[in-house]
Amino acid sequence: MFENLSDRLQNVMHKIKGYGKITEENINDMMREIRLSLLEADVNYKVVKEFTNTVKEKALGADVNQKLSPGEEFVRIVRDELTELLGGETSTLAIDKNPTITMLVGLQGSGKTTTIGKLANYLRKTHKKKPLLVACDIYRPAAIDQLKTIGKELGIEVYSEGKKNPVEIIQNACNYAKENNFDYILIDTAGRLQIDETLMEELVNIENTIHPDETLLVIDAMMGQDAINVITGFHDKLPLTGVILTKLDGDTRGGVALSVRHLTNLPIKFIGISEKMDGLTEFHPDRMASRILGMGDILSLVEKVTDEINEKDAEDMVKKMSKGTFDLEDFLNQLKQIKKLGPLENLLKLLPGAKKMGLSNVKVDPKKMSHTEAIILSMTPYERKHPEILKASRKMRIAKGSGTTVTEVNQLLNQFEEMKKMMKMMSKGNFKLPF
Repeated sequence: MFENLSDRLQNVMHKIKGYGKITEENINDMMREIRLSLLEADVNYKVVKEFTNTVKEKALGADVNQKLSPGEEFVRIVRDELTELLGGETSTLAIDKNPTITMLVGLQGSGKTTTIGKLANYLRKTHKKKPLLVACDIYRPAAIDQLKTIGKELGIEVYSEGKKNPVEIIQNACNYAKENNFDYILIDTAGRLQIDETLMEELVNIENTIHPDETLLVIDAMMGQDAINVITGFHDKLPLTGVILTKLDGDTRGGVALSVRHLTNLPIKFIGISEKMDGLTEFHPDRMASRILGMGDILSLVEKVTDEINEKDAEDMVKKMSKGTFDLEDFLNQLKQIKKLGPLENLLKLLPGAKKMGLSNVKVDPKKMSHTEAIILSMTPYERKHPEILKASRKMRIAKGSGTTVTEVNQLLNQFEEMKKMMKMMSKGNFKLPF
């Protein structure tokens, strides 16, 4: 997401940092490049015009900051205005009422039903909620079955009554939720291929009867600027509280995300970043602005690691590393923890300067991690704790058991020993970087 825009803007930022003085002439050159970058990313032309005018005005009128060079001051202005364009502050989801009711609306094909499953998974995992999914898409073939399949995969209950009146279904679902201690109700409504009066009338009836705490519009980010018309069409009839952008992991230029708040005054609450059930994340304008400008997103990286890795296990591991007692059993556990974090290349992209260091294009072959895991699993528990006893005959057995070669087993053992030495040196403060 935003890859081309990010590349273009980072090049502009790199150029401006080299300027010892900001003048109207060099600012005009930079603003021309930024304008083209945003237009190519499919950002609405009105938004582009206002954004570039504001940045130029602030850059020329900026007070000289003793701690920042003129180029750095310009980068700060661009980042701040980009954050504002994306929505300013993070807009959080309503979670306090018991039960809280959230209704998802949108056109067919936007990923609404999948998104409701992801949202339920997020609520359970992040906020410890007990969500109930309500199937109210009574028109699309197999929509109810799709939601039930998602619910079964996640272990989250789905309430359905077949093809009855959606308003009655939701009223009955609310009673069922209260009786069975569900504290969050997620309603999957019907979509259409385009906005029509029948669709809107049904949604308005639900809204007026149930009065949901959140009414979120699910939008396919690959729609481009047509998405603004869809948002406006829904918002004219319904009191939308926010937007969820899906498919931002696809071949999308990202212009919708940069235009939504400014043109509709609706916050982006979540973005879909993968097809997996954990592929929905809160939208943080400041973090996204930093990522677009190549400044990384350390906070999201920390949150990801904190969510998946047990703090006590991590502390125990650090102690073992510092004492030099870290063995292959521990290494195997570390591999399993790392796999929970998802593809490593996605994590590397969150690091500041990832593009400059060549990390944004790194591809980590999951097969290599699987081979490493297989080799360690082919050892006995004693061998994992005492790899020094591994001689030729044992290595041959391990290679055969793991479907690898003796050479690969030796490579793993050598790499592990080097890693242990480095960890011990770092824990004692004797490690120096080789540059």
